Amino acid sequence: MTDYLIVDSHQHFWDPTRAAYPWMTDALAAIRRPIGPEDMRPILRDNGVDRTVLVQTRSDVEETHEFLAIAARTDFVAGVVGWVDLTDPAVGDRLAEIQDGAHGEWLVGIRHQVHDEEDPAWAARDDVVRGIGEVGKAGLAYDLLPRERELPACLKTVDTHPDMRFVVDHIAKPRIVEGVMEPWASRLKEIAARPNVCCKLSGMVTEANWTAWTADDLRPYVEFVMECFGENRVMFGSDWPVCLLAADYATVKGTLEAILGATESAASAKVFGANAMAFYGLTEGKPAVSRAKQTTGAS
Repeated sequence: MTDYLIVDSHQHFWDPTRAAYPWMTDALAAIRRPIGPEDMRPILRDNGVDRTVLVQTRSDVEETHEFLAIAARTDFVAGVVGWVDLTDPAVGDRLAEIQDGAHGEWLVGIRHQVHDEEDPAWAARDDVVRGIGEVGKAGLAYDLLPRERELPACLKTVDTHPDMRFVVDHIAKPRIVEGVMEPWASRLKEIAARPNVCCKLSGMVTEANWTAWTADDLRPYVEFVMECFGENRVMFGSDWPVCLLAADYATVKGTLEAILGATESAASAKVFGANAMAFYGLTEGKPAVSRAKQTTGAS
């Protein structure tokens, strides 16, 4: 057990029996089932993880409210990255309603699945840029979810809001399965030059060969991200349960630890905990999951 809080900056819950998830195709049948906090709790304890950030999975504000209620009653969920319609002219009012409503204090960020938009420049549209600005005015962070195709538009949006906090999810999903670095690397390096942008070391195993990936497949991408962003602007995320398509939780976390090196180093304390706490403004008010195992013997 480390002497610092470990934070998983990116995980999900869902229930396909109650709502539609357009991205959850037949290829993802292995994870197309209800998954909630009680499924994750023993996994976190077994892997020494204390806090998580629960991230949106569908474009529906009702999910945001559901996730906020989960955060309020779940010991390990420290914050929620939700969804609002960024193109809504009244998006500022919608955000205020969420924050002032039940459990609104758990909202720490907003995300939209940009890489699913047909228009690669969607994130740079005037109405979207204005909406993202309202997210910043509300004191929230914004999760960017691009592939290399959408990174130029995301860069324009970031440059429009230099005082906002942005984080690139899943290292912008490079083509790891092909072993390709460009144009992903050049585009990511450009956005990394903006000091208000962080990056999540998450979602990598599902961009590799699901059944045959190795740590060496991920290593050049992880090392490039660390080189571009530095140890103060990178955070660990499991992308659980999406990661289960290619690896279990322990393998995802253990592989990243092996690539980065000593888990007791100051850099590891930042990547695996402190950076996410600072970026999302999380608090230590909830009991630490991995410590609860030590004191109560819970499984």
